[in-house]
Amino acid sequence: MKLSTKGRYAVMAMVDLASHSEGSPVALADIAERQEISLSYLEQLFGKLRKGGLVKSVRGPGGGYLLSRIPQQTRISDIILAVDEPIQTTRCSPGSPAGCHNNKGRCLTHDLWEELGNQIYLYLSSVSLADVCERRILGSSGMFHGTAAPSGAVAAQ
Repeated sequence: MKLSTKGRYAVMAMVDLASHSEGSPVALADIAERQEISLSYLEQLFGKLRKGGLVKSVRGPGGGYLLSRIPQQTRISDIILAVDEPIQTTRCSPGSPAGCHNNKGRCLTHDLWEELGNQIYLYLSSVSLADVCERRILGSSGMFHGTAAPSGAVAAQ
């Protein structure tokens, strides 16, 4: 599964907003510059984030966006879902009994991929915006990319 640009950029922008707001609105142009994201794309994303209740806009001079909730209460999954980014690992429609095969049957590995999607959602639901801002995501994912074995695992000889 690959998270699309929409979901990744929304999370990046929200982390930037949480890190730079300090109680004052943050201009999207500033976020766009710091994160190297198109301003027009950010405007689209923030429209969805506002509709999702995650940010509020402040108009006028010195205006911009503020978080609607404290970072500890905003889950990464909330951000991704607010921008209409499904957390899905199968080709089938979520919740549908019909599968992805032409005969509407499920593929042999459907349950495997569906459970992976569930686990990703659970993980993203367990991580808050504050966790990311405060760098409390100290995973060992780099361990699985050929550098070392995870703790408790035996490295291949």
